[in-house]
Amino acid sequence: MSAADKARNKAEEIKGKVKEKTGKAVGNKRLEAEGKAERAKGDVKQSGEKIKDVFKD
Repeated sequence: MSAADKARNKAEEIKGKVKEKTGKAVGNKRLEAEGKAERAKGDVKQSGEKIKDVFKD
C-alpha cells in the first residue's frame, strides 16, 4: 500500500512503545496497558499492509 499508511502505522507502533515504557518507568499500569494496546494495533495494521503488498504483485 502507500508509504503514508505504512509510516502512520509505524508511528502508532512507536507511540505505543513510548507510552508503554513511560508507564513502566513511572509505575502507571493504565498508561503501560494503553501503550501495549497501541503498539499491538500498529503492529497488526503494519502486518496487514505487508500482506496487501504480497498479493498486489
